[in-house]
Amino acid sequence: MTFEETVDKIRSLEIQGAQNIALAGVTAFGEKLKETSDEAELQGYFDELATARITEPALRNGMKFCMKNFKKNPNVVEEVVKYFKDSKAKIAEIGAEKIRDGMTVFTHCHASTVTAILIEAQMRGRKFTVRNTETRPRWQGRKTAEELASAGIPVIHSIDSAGRLALREADLFLFGADAITAEGNVINKIGTATFAYFSSLYQTPLYACSNSWKFDPLTLDGADEPIEERTPDEVWENPPEGVKISNPAFELTPADTISGVITELGVFKPEILVLEIQKNYPWMVE
Repeated sequence: MTFEETVDKIRSLEIQGAQNIALAGVTAFGEKLKETSDEAELQGYFDELATARITEPALRNGMKFCMKNFKKNPNVVEEVVKYFKDSKAKIAEIGAEKIRDGMTVFTHCHASTVTAILIEAQMRGRKFTVRNTETRPRWQGRKTAEELASAGIPVIHSIDSAGRLALREADLFLFGADAITAEGNVINKIGTATFAYFSSLYQTPLYACSNSWKFDPLTLDGADEPIEERTPDEVWENPPEGVKISNPAFELTPADTISGVITELGVFKPEILVLEIQKNYPWMVE
């Protein structure tokens, strides 16, 4: 797959999920590192990938690590890919400990870290049911349902607007993250904050499941995490005159509504996680 094809597939959601985007993007960027060492030229490729999906700091951090180290480490891309794969496996191990026999686990949209946790729990012999949402308008929740069903995990699939009813029956809410801010807020698929609110009403623990490289160091300087606005055509191709379509891809879930974030470093309250990330990955905030 060429660099341009990778950019197009990320932009069109043919490649989706923060970690999958980061892996594909870093791999494509790595090919450019082999072609040139001109920093201005590389910055152009960096910017092209980074703007394909603007709410994706894991991709930006992965490319930043490559830019800082490729001259002294010819295998830097492989090192970044290994980080993402190893961290996902570690998150699955840690997260599986949260799941007990007889539970109903609620999830929204599709997150490879969440499905990895659920499959790991199932492999450990835990018996549980998953309630998930379809996630309009691009139906990413169907991917979650398909992956879990293929692994032999019982799934009850709901339309988004029925998610509150499903959550009322849940013992645990697990969701992914596309970005983590300096305040410990989590940016995830639109609808997550609504379900977080109902989780607090129902006293259902909720955990974001994310590798640490989804932290956005730009927010340390006061910048807000950009929220991607998708094309209106995804919602309604030919709306009547006078109807304006809003199609935000993500939203902010406040740190104080989240029980914890399950990462490769361990499980932390969101505001503590930010300190742990700065301690373990100092290059990220330089």
